Amino acid sequence: MSSFRVKGGLKLKGEIIPQGAKNEALQILCAVLLTSEKVTIHKIPNIRDVNKLIELLTDMGVKVQKTGQESYTFQADNVDLKYLETDDFLKKASSLRGSVMILGPLLARFGHGRLSKPGGDKIGRRRMDTHFFGFQKLGAEFHYDSKKEIYHIDGKNLKGAYMLLDEASVTGTANIVMAAVMAEGKTTIYNAACEPYLQQLCDMLNRMGAKITGIGSNLLTIEGVKKLKGTEHTMLPDMIEIGSFIGMAAMTQSEITIKDAQIHRLGIIPDTFKRMGIKMEFRGDDIYIPSQKHYEIETFIDGSILTIADAIWPGFTPDLLSIVLVTATQAKGTVLVHQKMFESRLFFVDKLIDMGAQIILCDPHRATVIGLDRKYPLKGIKMTSPDIRAGVSLLIAAMSAEGTSIIDNIEQIDRGYQYIDQRLNALGADIVRID
Repeated sequence: MSSFRVKGGLKLKGEIIPQGAKNEALQILCAVLLTSEKVTIHKIPNIRDVNKLIELLTDMGVKVQKTGQESYTFQADNVDLKYLETDDFLKKASSLRGSVMILGPLLARFGHGRLSKPGGDKIGRRRMDTHFFGFQKLGAEFHYDSKKEIYHIDGKNLKGAYMLLDEASVTGTANIVMAAVMAEGKTTIYNAACEPYLQQLCDMLNRMGAKITGIGSNLLTIEGVKKLKGTEHTMLPDMIEIGSFIGMAAMTQSEITIKDAQIHRLGIIPDTFKRMGIKMEFRGDDIYIPSQKHYEIETFIDGSILTIADAIWPGFTPDLLSIVLVTATQAKGTVLVHQKMFESRLFFVDKLIDMGAQIILCDPHRATVIGLDRKYPLKGIKMTSPDIRAGVSLLIAAMSAEGTSIIDNIEQIDRGYQYIDQRLNALGADIVRID
């Protein structure tokens, strides 16, 4: 298990380029299974979860070629379906939650799929019902071996259908869309997720020959086609990393420019951080954040305490609530952070409390943060990263703290942020990786 040794109290300065979006990459990479032709993808982040998915696709028989630092070509013209029956496939797929999205393409193109229960962050219950509800509406037969925790899906004759999803699941919507693009007839998905990453997937599929309308809304209509062709696709910059850098700049009093942020695709993320009192300037598609000694949390119009809660897009993404929480510890003012979607994602606050933060964990979903306005800096401690987003939040806390911190289990951070230590050290941080 690797660790970070972080020297706190240093101000950063310079420009940083966000990586390609992790959550988009997991969808787009699964979509290469929908065609036998070559698919070229740019801006692929070099992170653990993405690399494991590329390795899984390679084991399935997909021809993978790296053509540049962040560019690959994929060609799924000889997929080994027998590999899906092996224990090696089940083991590798179960270690990566994003692997569930290979089911839609497998059903669409080959008529069946098999997968063990996916893993991923331990942030609470993340049920699979939406995925399988959609597959069943399209005519697939679903079987679950509860003893071995293996899903078997037979979808030899998928037919278009109307469906109202019980939740606007991003991965669920992506999976159903990929299954429906080659189903016979018309599919209508209401209460569909409409995140920018899902829009990117739909746009890519349309370039491949799919017929999807309603992109960007929660009502998607898909006319099934018999075959898809190859295409070229470029990932969006990772909005979670962009939000993390905004919070980091404020906490460390740093002057940072986030390059090519594609601001128009960030939704309410910049405005939410502005409500935390963080100043920023939009310079074209770059975000400039000046060094700030103080930043003050707004209240609601009636003077009551600000609440920041997660919501489905275009609401505030749950992946950035931990960043908001840690950033608030050194602000002036109070904020209630309400994590609605996952009941275990706030359990890292005990580490922040040990560092000196004033936080009341109201229940598994809510925490009240009382900003200290830098009067009482956080103190460096030894801690462990419980998941990707909490891990980066703890890294930000350590960078702003007095003294030195040790963060264990940084493999969690590596799953979502590429070369994060090297990139931040280039701006003036002091982060040492200890193996």
